[in-house]
Amino acid sequence: MKSYFLLLIAYLFISSCGTRTSNNAPPEHNNYVTQRLAAYAPVQLTANLSSLTQNERRMLPLLIQASQIMDSLYWLQAFGNSESLLSQVRDDNTRRFIEINYGPWDRLNNDTPFIEGVGPKPLGASFYPADITKEELEKSNVNDKMGQYSIIRRDAGGNLISIPYHVAYKEPLERASQLLKQAAGLAEDTGLKNYLNLRGDALTTSNYTASDIAWMDMKNNTIDVIIGPIENYEDRLYNARNAFTSYVLIKDKEWSQRLAKYVAMLPQLQEGLPVDAKYKSEKPGVESELNAYDVIYYAGQSNAGSKTIAVNLPNDEELQKTKGTRRSQLKNAMQAKFDKILIHIAQELIDPSQLQNITFDAFFSNVMFHEVAHGLGIKTTINGKGTVRAALQEQGSALEEGKADILGLYMVTKLVEGGELQGKLEDFYTTYMAGILRSVRFGASSAHGKANMVNFNFFAEKGAFERTTKGHYKVNFDKFRIAMNELSALILKLQGEGDKAGVEALMKEKGVIQPQLKADLNRLQEKGIPVDIKFEQGIKILNL
Repeated sequence: MKSYFLLLIAYLFISSCGTRTSNNAPPEHNNYVTQRLAAYAPVQLTANLSSLTQNERRMLPLLIQASQIMDSLYWLQAFGNSESLLSQVRDDNTRRFIEINYGPWDRLNNDTPFIEGVGPKPLGASFYPADITKEELEKSNVNDKMGQYSIIRRDAGGNLISIPYHVAYKEPLERASQLLKQAAGLAEDTGLKNYLNLRGDALTTSNYTASDIAWMDMKNNTIDVIIGPIENYEDRLYNARNAFTSYVLIKDKEWSQRLAKYVAMLPQLQEGLPVDAKYKSEKPGVESELNAYDVIYYAGQSNAGSKTIAVNLPNDEELQKTKGTRRSQLKNAMQAKFDKILIHIAQELIDPSQLQNITFDAFFSNVMFHEVAHGLGIKTTINGKGTVRAALQEQGSALEEGKADILGLYMVTKLVEGGELQGKLEDFYTTYMAGILRSVRFGASSAHGKANMVNFNFFAEKGAFERTTKGHYKVNFDKFRIAMNELSALILKLQGEGDKAGVEALMKEKGVIQPQLKADLNRLQEKGIPVDIKFEQGIKILNL
């Protein structure tokens, strides 16, 4: 009876979500939406599948179908019932823009509502009741207040309760589990077979540790799928609850082999971090992997708004210490963003004397070492406040992304100087500058956006770059390096001390887009340079 009661509550509350819009239909011709749609460059998401075996080709549609279930579940988490919104919309462009954003808030414009009658996006998305406050949850008797794999709802008496994902979303998760196990039956690599079976079990139990370990243990697979509730960015109330996502991947084994050597260098790089010893005493895992992939399907959080081009998992701090992480570089998606966006931004905003320093190899490396740098630094506070993630709560994600950005640059610098990475520092630094001008266009509402703005404003304050009288950005290479080290030390100290108030002050001061930068970004829009990409993807696109 208890299980049935929870299921009934889950069904009633999930079904009632997504009623945040008014009954007024949006206008037939929404100029804002038309303009914003142009900010996404269409990209056909394909890869060379010729090397796959017949069984591997048969697996892909099953993995894509499981991913589509993650997509529908993410809708429930990010907004609610999608049909309660889409059924009101008559304009095709508005409908397409809603689908890109998984809701009526423009993710690349600080979550601006673009549907008539819609209010601000709730900080807790649909993980929590719309009327909840942080204080109410903290004072409640809920035993899973900060759960990664549960939603918070009210029972018939109005009391807060926690419902595990595998109960709240029982039927779709069971279907996804069955699809993963069907794919496991076709898997020829024993590691992949084991992972898919365990991941299928995890979806129906909300216990992901065994499958995370199995994912880290598999080494020789060609096909990969990252699937389930993984990142906590959507929960801006606590940064606690994970949202459903999926990537279907084809490993580029040749590129992966070239990248493998860098992980072994993490302990040495950790020792050289430009901060006091107490903030770098932890030993990074060296079982981590660094691989390159072509991605053939995105779903859920990974497909919402700006598209992810690199992934660093698992997020569990204890697993990171014992198993390391796998840094997955999504090579074809990176190339698309470089070709369709970054190079055009550079031509408009980077000083002409430094345009030759903008290269794809530098862009790839900067993104790659951003992900590797998540493994550097400190995971547990030095003053008894627990993990950095727990101490910083909703402030943690943005600071961690800023850390990865800046320590990624630190790694590049050390590896180039040590002859371990080919290229010129001028290329890496200038391409990083262009990369910030690309990513700050996503707005300052997300964790990544705040991190980008903190880095940009800190570097500006330190003279790491200058804006010329012609409106171009020019890197001052010596000052750039000094600013890199100073910001690295600041972030690591804030994390090591679990200084939530200090992080809040930093974000308030520097995590904002200033008017001059806003005007320069508007120039990119006037030139018709896309902000990000949108995918044409699926079984038909892949000719499966």
